[in-house]
Amino acid sequence: MAVLIAGGFMASTCAWGQANYATPYTFVTIAGTAGNNSSANGLNGAGLFEFPEGMVVDTNDNLYVVDSGASTVVKVSPAGGTNWMVTRIAGNPDNPGSHDGNNQSATFSEPAGIAIDSSNNLYVADTGNSILRKMTQSGPNWAVTTIAGTPEVFGSADGTNGAAQFEAPAGIAVDASGNLYVADTDNQTIRMVVPMGTNWVVTTIAGTVGSQGATDGTNLTAQFFNPSAIVVDHAGNLFVADSGNNTIREMVPVGTNWVVSTIAGSTIGSGNADGTNTSAQFNFPAGLAVDANDNLYVADTFNNSIRKITPVGTNWVTTTLAGAADNSHGTNNGTGTNAFFYNPYGVTADVAGKLFVGDTINDTIRQGTVAAVPNPAISLTAGGSVMVSWPGPGGTLQTNADLSTANWGVYGGTVSSSGGTNSVTLPPTGGSLYFRLTN
Repeated sequence: MAVLIAGGFMASTCAWGQANYATPYTFVTIAGTAGNNSSANGLNGAGLFEFPEGMVVDTNDNLYVVDSGASTVVKVSPAGGTNWMVTRIAGNPDNPGSHDGNNQSATFSEPAGIAIDSSNNLYVADTGNSILRKMTQSGPNWAVTTIAGTPEVFGSADGTNGAAQFEAPAGIAVDASGNLYVADTDNQTIRMVVPMGTNWVVTTIAGTVGSQGATDGTNLTAQFFNPSAIVVDHAGNLFVADSGNNTIREMVPVGTNWVVSTIAGSTIGSGNADGTNTSAQFNFPAGLAVDANDNLYVADTFNNSIRKITPVGTNWVTTTLAGAADNSHGTNNGTGTNAFFYNPYGVTADVAGKLFVGDTINDTIRQGTVAAVPNPAISLTAGGSVMVSWPGPGGTLQTNADLSTANWGVYGGTVSSSGGTNSVTLPPTGGSLYFRLTN
């Protein structure tokens, strides 16, 4: 029997193992005030938002948020202790448009996606204008320029700079070489935007223009249904939140081709089931992030929850980190199912593993950290049995017989409690059984 405890160590009578699973996160509100839909700079709850969507975080934990309803780009920066300062760095909430310029003289129209490169330049999917923008900082100023597309000229043409056309692009990502990738939502395609000198060359790399579908395949034979978020991992693979299909898709470069496959979720309908590969279910996943270990995080928008997708061998295991078990919405801070959201559209992860969520209908920004669990211990008895013990009263013991699945269930055996300590004694038996502690 192999025994594994999260946060502790393992003793076994037959085999050793390693678990890959998600632990609950504790979420708190760091900026914005639920129910106050407006646009204002300020500290914590005094900084106000109007439908925050896409977001990205730099190496100093500064957040950059596209506040779609206000057509602005907002910086949310640590301000000491538990404080966060909200500052609008570009766009004018009273005057949406497509003007290039510095700071508030630049205008946007309902932007939905944002990305950051290694030089801390920002790239914005300016959805309402169907263009892509670049933001470069110089001292206190941010210069906004249009790099691809023509404002309010909708289409699917590939080309250079303004000759290229988009239709409501919602997601944007940047790789280590500075290439951009765009979820061109209403065109049902994925576009690549390559810098060449001072120019930007746009090509369609996957999807069938104007054709909704869920077909896996190579390049333009693949189909999407309202793809709305995109990220790139450390190996250069792309991942797409295919919102209309309720799935997460992977795009792997093979030579000059892109091979599209469905790694999580099912097209048979919406749901909220955890599970492996297509046994998992989502309900309009609209936000997507990747961490330093290439785990994926999903803002499962209409499930009002935050999900994690972990690679386990060739499989992808989906678990729920936070959000009400019955999908109800709210503003509650808390851990796991005690945290409530209302149609979150944005999520990002920092280098330390903290999560940040654009809680869109609540008009707030939430921060998630891994919830603490009791520190367990394992020992062997004189008779060869395994004893698992942990401080009480907290902690729920769960078991799983196969770590390639997310089938964790509450341990159904006897748990003894004495002197503030919980314990389970397991007789030596064949096979493997894995244990973890959760809140």
